[in-house]
Amino acid sequence: MEQILQNLRDQLDRYQSEMLGSILETGVMLGNALLAAVLIGLPLGTLMYLTRPDGPQPRRTVYAVANGFVNVVRSVPFLLFVVALIPFTRWLVGTSFGTTAASVPLAFIAVALYARWVEQTLLDVPEQTVELADSLGATTGQLVTRFLYPEARSGLVLSLTTVTISLISYSTIMGVVGGGGVGDFAIRYGYQTYEEEIMYLTILIMIVLVMLVQLLGSTIARGLDRRRR
Repeated sequence: MEQILQNLRDQLDRYQSEMLGSILETGVMLGNALLAAVLIGLPLGTLMYLTRPDGPQPRRTVYAVANGFVNVVRSVPFLLFVVALIPFTRWLVGTSFGTTAASVPLAFIAVALYARWVEQTLLDVPEQTVELADSLGATTGQLVTRFLYPEARSGLVLSLTTVTISLISYSTIMGVVGGGGVGDFAIRYGYQTYEEEIMYLTILIMIVLVMLVQLLGSTIARGLDRRRR
């Protein structure tokens, strides 16, 4: 046991800078993807809720297009999706390799996942809330910002937490296609060089990261939950 720990310490000293760099790359990918999820996925999910056939403002064509986009992105295996998106990624950022390029397919996934979660979360808002907004003559913007979001804010935070955890898992796959990050570090320094301690340490880092994200998201959601007041 002592020999294993000593080997692990030696490898940590040897690969410390590379490991820290890979964690930073993963953070950049996640940050870009989550920004897209909030700026695009949240409005898209809200649009799907509003325009669904039994929603407050039914628009079958709009809902069909938005729902189709979400279904397609979520249904394609992620690695195949990354490869299929290479031409678009190269056109958008000028390259198909590196952290910036890896953020593009992650952003698509984040938008689709969060849009679906937002739609489902808003469906849990009591019908009486929508009826109250309608009786008060609220506009669509007022319905969303003053009634739906405040009522569903705890669920929206938990949904974003779930999306974040999924993205952590997706981000490790980016190492296979030269996207950098923790997954790339685990493959290059753990799998390909047969240094199992490094690979297991990387897995441990991901587990700790997921636990911290879940703890933070749950704590914030509890603080925002109106039902606990």
